[in-house]
Amino acid sequence: MSATAAPLQGKHAVVTGGGRGIGAAIARSLAEQGAQITLMGRTPASLEREAAVLRALTEVHCQAVDIADPAAVDSAFAAAAGKLGPIAILVNNAGQAASAPFTRTDLALWQQMLAVNLTGTYLGIRAALPGMLELGWGRIVSIASTASLRGYAYVSAYCAAKHAVLGLTRSLALELARKPVTINAVCPGYTETDIVRETLTNIQAKTGRSLAEAEAELVKHNPQGRLVQPEEVANAVLWLCQPGSEAVTGQAISVSGGETM
Repeated sequence: MSATAAPLQGKHAVVTGGGRGIGAAIARSLAEQGAQITLMGRTPASLEREAAVLRALTEVHCQAVDIADPAAVDSAFAAAAGKLGPIAILVNNAGQAASAPFTRTDLALWQQMLAVNLTGTYLGIRAALPGMLELGWGRIVSIASTASLRGYAYVSAYCAAKHAVLGLTRSLALELARKPVTINAVCPGYTETDIVRETLTNIQAKTGRSLAEAEAELVKHNPQGRLVQPEEVANAVLWLCQPGSEAVTGQAISVSGGETM
């Protein structure tokens, strides 16, 4: 491929939570533009299944890791850099969403939401940023959800963590403004993934609603009245990672059919 055909040729991209859903779609979009890919996640089998598809496009490394474990994250990022070279792109996609009324949100649930969604993002950036600065080029994109922009009932811990991810993004963007590294957040609304399908199943089980009724409940705040597609989220991430986006940093880009404006 020529440089024109593959603008990310030679760039090493790490995608956490890359074995399925939004993370897998992001990895594919980056690979199609020439990036070498490290898929990180907790389930080796899921990572390898996605890697088997991506290897038709580019070189792929899989790295099992608990993104909330500081030592494991440092080791995983060092191994990735050792395999595919300096990390130029980091997509913080790994996350969890647990729901409970606030009065039943115990400390364990609270800390789990912060550990995976916020501390995991911090640890990934901490591991990748020094190499980007040494390389003289870097893109950091965190998948922050519309939960970083507005509140949702019964997921207060998750919303708090995602709001904090956006605060981290904005603060670090100011610190890095004169460096060749940008950092942004992409904020999807409800997206058609395995996790959302599980949510729909739970709504059906708890309420007796049909699948169509359960989906209508999820998308009622989306003016387009539909679930976002993983590829639509991936397109926003890809744009932020490609040449020409250098002036975009510290931003929260909502991919939600107009749910947040």
